[in-house]
Amino acid sequence: MQKTCSLKLEDAYQSPRRIPVELSKQPYEIIIGKGALHRIGEELLKAGIKKGVKILVVTNNDVAVLYSDIFLNSLIASGYDPNLLIIQAGEEQKTPESIALIHDAAYSAQLERGSLMIALGGGVVGDMTAFAAATWLRGISVVQVPTTLLAMVDAAIGGKSGVNHQGGKNLIGAFHQPKLVLIDPSTLKSLPEREFRAGMAEVIKYGVIGDPILFDLLEKHSQLHNLMVLGDELLGEILSHSCSAKARIVALDEKEGGIRAILNYGHTFGHVVENLCGYGTWLHGEAVSIGMIAIGELAVQLGCWSENDANRQKRLLVKTGLPTAWPEINPEEVCIALQGDKKVKDRKICFIVPKKIGSVEIRDDINLIAVKNCLFKIIQAN
Repeated sequence: MQKTCSLKLEDAYQSPRRIPVELSKQPYEIIIGKGALHRIGEELLKAGIKKGVKILVVTNNDVAVLYSDIFLNSLIASGYDPNLLIIQAGEEQKTPESIALIHDAAYSAQLERGSLMIALGGGVVGDMTAFAAATWLRGISVVQVPTTLLAMVDAAIGGKSGVNHQGGKNLIGAFHQPKLVLIDPSTLKSLPEREFRAGMAEVIKYGVIGDPILFDLLEKHSQLHNLMVLGDELLGEILSHSCSAKARIVALDEKEGGIRAILNYGHTFGHVVENLCGYGTWLHGEAVSIGMIAIGELAVQLGCWSENDANRQKRLLVKTGLPTAWPEINPEEVCIALQGDKKVKDRKICFIVPKKIGSVEIRDDINLIAVKNCLFKIIQAN
């Protein structure tokens, strides 16, 4: 159970950061402000959600214990009709059966086409709620209120939703953009340290794929594994840099037809690690960290990335307390799993390969022999 924390920070919310996601058809804002949970009702009104609308708030038990009263009171005070659904969290819970529970709750709450679902929690809750919203009555609105670092900087932004299939992660899904993303950094104070570190993997990813300033900023800080040591100023920079990067890329390529694929840096190997080791063994960010090491080694092997940059990436991941050693997975099994990845096109596996800190490229010409050689080298070095 997460520890109770104080959220008496309403004054700090007077000037929240507002980052636009400039989509052509459905633009929306990412709002970052301490005490934002107290203002969810007001922000929905500003976003054009009319009073009286029925709302299904989906969360998990740990988050509900801490924040559901604050959240529901704000919605009621602004004239909304909220219902609360508590589901189990964890990557292993991201199944069609869990989506059915949300659909059942939507039916019981008599949600209409003008109704709204809100995801209050981490990336798993966000993914499932967005997918349920996308498929209820052929699509109703969803709002993302992430409470973990990983969800704040990545999962809540961009409209990807989905659940897992036994053959791979997120093979069942849809694009369904939120009406709003509301981030209250105060919720991170109740986040277990392991979860916070996992979120930092996605932050480091943004540095590698296109933000060398962020990467340098992280390198200069002596400790990155603990929120209290990190401090509010650096946390604010992390959230702003990461959310802005995700917003820019999503605006350029909403449905991953091109450049948006670079957001999958570290994920191709990372998803295989999650799948083959069993969902729940590694947190998503931990698997991404391992995946970043693997693709970094492959890039060095291919001669397109320097060993110096690969070592810089590894040092940063280690400093953050993230895993970097390849788990006990047979390279042959990895290659089979890679071919079932949802990003495979014309039987070609898509890899996001680093060229230097701040620059990556999309490659579909890397053969499985090179992949196996890379993994064998990593295993021998462990």
